Amino acid sequence: MTALAAGFALAVRPVFGEVITTEATGLTAGEVKIPVADGEMPGYRAMPEKGGAFPVVLVVQEIFGVHEHIKDLCRRLAKAGYLAVAPELFARQGDVSKMPDTQEIFSKVVSKVSDAQVMADLDAAADWAGRSGKGDINRLGITGFCWGGRIVWLYAAHSPRLKAGVAWYGRLVGEKTELQPQFPIDVAAKLKAPVLGLYGGADQGIPMETIERMRQSLKAAGSPSEIVVYPDTPHGFNADYRPSYRKEAAQDGWKRMLAWFKKYGVA
Repeated sequence: MTALAAGFALAVRPVFGEVITTEATGLTAGEVKIPVADGEMPGYRAMPEKGGAFPVVLVVQEIFGVHEHIKDLCRRLAKAGYLAVAPELFARQGDVSKMPDTQEIFSKVVSKVSDAQVMADLDAAADWAGRSGKGDINRLGITGFCWGGRIVWLYAAHSPRLKAGVAWYGRLVGEKTELQPQFPIDVAAKLKAPVLGLYGGADQGIPMETIERMRQSLKAAGSPSEIVVYPDTPHGFNADYRPSYRKEAAQDGWKRMLAWFKKYGVA
């Protein structure tokens, strides 16, 4: 992929729900090219039009790539005073936006994306934000959704520069592979920055038992990380373009995210 997808990914159409569209008025927003070891990676960046340097938030996509929803989340963060950047982390493996179903996305792309590649690409995105002169990576945060939620926990164990992370419904345990050798439960004692986990109590793919195990692991490690569970709430509750959207939980989670960033120096 040399450019980002336009609109919503094919696998989530027709879009359903209360689709939120954040205007770019007062923002500098659009596609950017992020230098990486083997070339350039497309990404989406949004930040206030005036001022800087701004605290930086890395935004990690769902399995649908950096499509319209992820771009909108970047604009929402920019309205709150951040330089938000979402690198297209599947760029080398394929364009998931044109794949019609999630099974194909997993088998053809997601399963081939190594955690090591993702960590390096996120580092590159943070470096790019710092070099731009508009981002202050001494105030670096990360947030991610679904597939990206798992990545947030891993990145918090990887990056010594990170101040705080917020993981939205990312899997905590799973089947390990050569490319994905660890899950959040495995790195609970190695976190270099506190993570706020936001989860749904009725998530079919993330059992409460695994959330409790993660809580116990964090407690045993003396980590200030926290996990909030919204009762009777499904997976993907922040995805306002899908039937899983739950407005109350989404809005509460967003407020908690901004407060978490502020508390730990990403503001």
